[in-house]
Amino acid sequence: MNSMPATGSGLPDYGEKGVAHDIEGKQSPVDSGNVEDVQEGGQKPLVRALHDRHMQVRGGAIGAGLFVGSGSTLNTGGPASLVLGYIIVGTMLLLTVQALAEMAVLYPVNGAFYNFICRFMDPSWGFALGWDYAIGWLVILPFEITAASITIDFWRSDINVGVWIAVFLTVLAVVQVFGVRGYGEVEFTLSIIKVIALIGFIIFAIIVDCGGVPTDHRGYIGAHYWHKPGAFRNGFKGFCSVFVTAAFAFGGTELTGLAAAEAADPRKSIPKATRQVFWRIAVCYIISTFMLGLIVPSDSDVLLNSTGANTKASPFVLAITLAGVKGLPSVMNAVITISVLSVANSATFGSTRTLQALALQGMAPKLFAYVDKHGRPLPVVILQLLFGLLAFINEANVGSQVFNWLLALSGLSNFFIWGSICVAHIRFRRAWAVQGRDLKQIPYKAFFGVWGSTVGAALNFICLIAQFYIAVWPIGGSPGGTAEAQDFFEAFLAAPVILGLYLGWKLYSGFSRDPKVNHRGWRMYWRAEEIDLDTGMREGVLLELDDIEDERRGSVTKQAASIPYRMFRALF
Repeated sequence: MNSMPATGSGLPDYGEKGVAHDIEGKQSPVDSGNVEDVQEGGQKPLVRALHDRHMQVRGGAIGAGLFVGSGSTLNTGGPASLVLGYIIVGTMLLLTVQALAEMAVLYPVNGAFYNFICRFMDPSWGFALGWDYAIGWLVILPFEITAASITIDFWRSDINVGVWIAVFLTVLAVVQVFGVRGYGEVEFTLSIIKVIALIGFIIFAIIVDCGGVPTDHRGYIGAHYWHKPGAFRNGFKGFCSVFVTAAFAFGGTELTGLAAAEAADPRKSIPKATRQVFWRIAVCYIISTFMLGLIVPSDSDVLLNSTGANTKASPFVLAITLAGVKGLPSVMNAVITISVLSVANSATFGSTRTLQALALQGMAPKLFAYVDKHGRPLPVVILQLLFGLLAFINEANVGSQVFNWLLALSGLSNFFIWGSICVAHIRFRRAWAVQGRDLKQIPYKAFFGVWGSTVGAALNFICLIAQFYIAVWPIGGSPGGTAEAQDFFEAFLAAPVILGLYLGWKLYSGFSRDPKVNHRGWRMYWRAEEIDLDTGMREGVLLELDDIEDERRGSVTKQAASIPYRMFRALF
């Protein structure tokens, strides 16, 4: 098999040195247990402590974006726009996760998609997206802690929100003591609660919609709210406004790929976790928002306040309140509290692992690369918890405005990141073919292949255009009028930030004499024949051609080649 060796090629080593196995069979001194070998610079390794159940039952993305943000989207775009927007973004994310899974199984390296973007596209673009992604999670932590604290006001309005912020921050700090295993166990438990609650809400909504709630003011509803006040609100602008809110609600689904480096058996657990993404998108997002639009009128005044961390205006709580069922609003509010804390837990994982990966490649302070003997990246964990203190800004009068600007830094980052993952997958497949590799050897292949990644990248680009349109011509403005500068940058700030990071690192690396930083001078992208396809690949991950030929000749050949069977394997 033709290949370009990672060593002596003049290419950057994006893998974790001492961890990777090349396809010629050279092994690093990694034991068969749960720990990776010494990383670059003699750093201690991350711990491979995430097992199948931790990887498969992950609902860290389900938080305030769905339980609260969907309310403002319902009010702005109407129930049809809400569902269609979530279907489009969900489809886009499903294609993205498939592409990410293919690369993560083959290269379960720290940093995952950031690493793949650097390796298959451009290190400067990877630097920009890696930092924007890390900053996004750093900011989301105080946001989610604030949201969780406000939910307590549903029961105890007499206690200052700052008290609960301190309590929740302390709890998250304790979870970090147990490292990645603590993150995995907490996420596993909270995700089960969220998924069960959403399934319960869907059943409840069906009963309410069919008139099964014994109240005087509500009977059979059906599709009444789709006719009055209407399926769409604010025309095309209302429809375009859904995408960013939906992307924020879906944000974090890609953490499955980020966790590959700390998965005990990524070749087994990542494909399983990827298959679960379809059902999580279908049930937890699309069906739940569809039922929400059937039983909650989109012109409700309560939904006007359903923004930011204002969980008191959650449309899910409103749906139960309108049904007149006593006790259930408190239950749903408790689920929302658990959900936003789950996202906060995921935020600590997303930011710390990305910053640690950036530091290993010389793109962040060296201190951030440190990992203690228990596999915990302590400096970046401390940094994340310090950012959590920003939640106390809400005690100030300007707190909400500060938060709006902080969240604007990451408002569009998901589209850039997901689109770049798709492009990185296309480039990976191109390099694999140009260098004479056999596609059959890849252990897990994206169900829709390169075409799926092409569609995914295109959908991300379309969503960016839609958000730009809303940022320039906002809802409620004059027909020919444009947005104020402040409103525009609050909606589109992430784009110039990412561009600035990209150009800044391109200039710095272009002039740098450090070979680790200046990989290739001013060139814009890697040629397919130059891309390193070996570093970071664990031993035995590639399928042997002899085994593939034996399987092809077996009795399951026709079944395995059929589209229904392939769809079954992709989803279950």
